[in-house]
Amino acid sequence: MIQESGFPPRKVLVLAYYFPPMGLSGVQRTLKFVKYLPQFGWHPTVLTVEPRGYLARDETLLGELEGKPVEVVRTPAAGPGRLFQGKEVVGLPPERIRKLISRVSDTFFIPDNKIGWKRRAVAAAVELHRRKQFDLIFATAPPFTDFLAGMEVKARINRPLVFDYRDPWADYPFRFNATPFHKLRHVALERRALRASSHVITTNRQVKEILISRYKFLTYHDIDIIPQGFDPEDLARERAVLLASGLPPSTRMRITYAGIFWEDRVPDHFLQALHDLFQERPKLRGRIDAVFVGNFREENTRLVAHLGLQDAVKVLGYLPHGECLRNVLASDVVWMTVGDNVGSPGKTYEYIGAGKPILGLAPEGFIRSAILEAGGRVVLPTDVEGIKKALAEFYHEYEHHALKTPPPEVMARYDRVTLTGNLVRIFESLLTL
Repeated sequence: MIQESGFPPRKVLVLAYYFPPMGLSGVQRTLKFVKYLPQFGWHPTVLTVEPRGYLARDETLLGELEGKPVEVVRTPAAGPGRLFQGKEVVGLPPERIRKLISRVSDTFFIPDNKIGWKRRAVAAAVELHRRKQFDLIFATAPPFTDFLAGMEVKARINRPLVFDYRDPWADYPFRFNATPFHKLRHVALERRALRASSHVITTNRQVKEILISRYKFLTYHDIDIIPQGFDPEDLARERAVLLASGLPPSTRMRITYAGIFWEDRVPDHFLQALHDLFQERPKLRGRIDAVFVGNFREENTRLVAHLGLQDAVKVLGYLPHGECLRNVLASDVVWMTVGDNVGSPGKTYEYIGAGKPILGLAPEGFIRSAILEAGGRVVLPTDVEGIKKALAEFYHEYEHHALKTPPPEVMARYDRVTLTGNLVRIFESLLTL
């Protein structure tokens, strides 16, 4: 689907509050779509905010767009980030403080504390359209303010509108609804936005089923599933860097977690299982390293000390995405945790793309199925005994050079280039209606 000579490129307006150089996993999906859309004859203009007062910053991500026909337009931010405009990066608060701030925000702002950005985004989008004449609007959320902005922009410029659900809206498991009115208001806003949309994309079947079940005007044909994925270009580059470095062979099994911990996604049960394994099999101490790439809270560090795991746990902190991938590629096993069946942690698919054995701590659902299809092991997130058993099994395979990697056909499903091609097919189908 490479653009043919003589045909002018299509133009798409991308509404994305979170975008590089902001870091963390929430920006990856949008960045990769934007990176590869020109390959299929679509030139994106990204409307986002000034990247200050955020939890992480990664300048290398914007570098992926150099030389590509992509314009990034920024407006002032909204929400709590405005309070930290003097800082590029703010520290990760203790989880109890983060929860309190989140619940206060959920009480007073609907759909989210970025609602102040809607007016700015709509005005900027309409002005951009006068100059560029977009063919289509693509809004990605959260924050769901992006969807409301997209709805108003569509009303002003009369172009097809595609919503991309990275997480569910009214059924987001970590939203605090202070009163029944709060939930009803979210549902009403979501219904209004969906009626205005031309097509909907979700990252998994569970969210698609939720939407179709609640909003009877939607059909299966109105919603497509485009999962999270991995960028083969990133992995090839970082693999080459690793090979060039000539890393000495390790005598320890290295099991890595990439990302942050929040809500029910915590390291507690994994760390307890590692402690119990060392208690049961003392000879394994000194033969397994648990590596954490990402912001590690003080309470996590205290737990490591309480369990006496300082010699086995290595915390690398937040790293640019390329360095993070390099650590994943240098690992023997990787692991992730999720407590609900609607979230789609992007790290899971980068783990698969990296060709690594995966330990998944997950309930029944699509994430469990994806990891099992990739040849990994899955136990419930709080099953300490099950985690301990899985760690022992992985170590046995490591010792015997028998670790199982994802089958190539499974890895191919999550290639970001292919996934962008699927997105383009949806875009082009809307222009022919």
